[in-house]
Amino acid sequence: MITVIYVTFVFIILRFVVTVFNFVSDPKLRRVNKPYTDLVSILIPARNEEKNILNLLDSILSQDYPNYEVIVLDDDSSDSTYELCAGFASKHHAFRIIRGKELTGQWLGKNYACHQLAQQAKGDFFLFLDADVQVRNSLINSAVHRMYFRNLGLLSLFANQQMETFAEKVTVPLMHYILLNLLPLRLIYLSRNSVVAAASGQFMLFNADIYRQKQWHSLTKDKIVEDAEIMRQVKSARFNSESLLANGMISCRMYKSYSGAVNGFGKNALAAFNFNIFSFLIFLLLLIGGPMIVITTLNLNLITMMLGLILLPRVMISLLAGQSAARNVLLHPIQIFNLLIIAFLAIQRYLTKTTTWKGRNI
Repeated sequence: MITVIYVTFVFIILRFVVTVFNFVSDPKLRRVNKPYTDLVSILIPARNEEKNILNLLDSILSQDYPNYEVIVLDDDSSDSTYELCAGFASKHHAFRIIRGKELTGQWLGKNYACHQLAQQAKGDFFLFLDADVQVRNSLINSAVHRMYFRNLGLLSLFANQQMETFAEKVTVPLMHYILLNLLPLRLIYLSRNSVVAAASGQFMLFNADIYRQKQWHSLTKDKIVEDAEIMRQVKSARFNSESLLANGMISCRMYKSYSGAVNGFGKNALAAFNFNIFSFLIFLLLLIGGPMIVITTLNLNLITMMLGLILLPRVMISLLAGQSAARNVLLHPIQIFNLLIIAFLAIQRYLTKTTTWKGRNI
């Protein structure tokens, strides 16, 4: 029992230290006033995105970076995504819509769509955006400045998450919580080790010359979590790369229902552990089982210290992510319970080979 409690506290304290590092280092994209005029190709893979795509296109049209082209690839949508984009593009010359080719070989859908988009792009930088995000003023100019300032091959941003329903509030905050509780985000740039890697496919900005040379999406054609894998590839090739928080300059409403959130996070959960079920279970055991054992000791001092080490990081991470700290502390037990459900579904679907996304097996 003493050994289990000791291991539990070591794990909690390590995560606490990581969170404090992230909070103090404040890894956010900063707004800059120096103007840039490089051509940025904004590339958007879209499959059944009729409810989101016009919000994104309107936000691009309204933001303040002047020199861009926008290419949307319709990935065999069964809804009106193509027609909506075609209507929008007919009114705005910087926008165009293309149809994706039939999926072939080992390609996964999004990776193939991004690969085709890159073949069409003419810019100095390639900016891949998910169709459910919205961009704000200063985003593109600040990101281009960061590319020059750090001499980056890749910059990825973790968007601020919009949550409206209770189902979203008890699931979506898990993404920032797991990320900022386990990974010192600044180390992605500072460390040359490709193991230290994380990225978000919601915003991936590439140096176009390097991308044309390396064809990053082609190198990761069969990877479910292609964003993190591309980050590893970029680091392995010895190019500078960085991941930051978006600082309110890009937002996303990832999932609008409980089932959508559970399925979406379940798709990626095991991939974060390189599909090693044993490692995933050990993580869950330390994260959830350890504190439960500490509670059974009924030692008030021990329990109070443990709760402080768990809940204080929730506050720091919520502030970094632009989320309500009080709400996340209050909902923490429910969010962790939902993490268990997500983990169960991820393992069950992986073992039965029934993982799907947007109507395709992956």
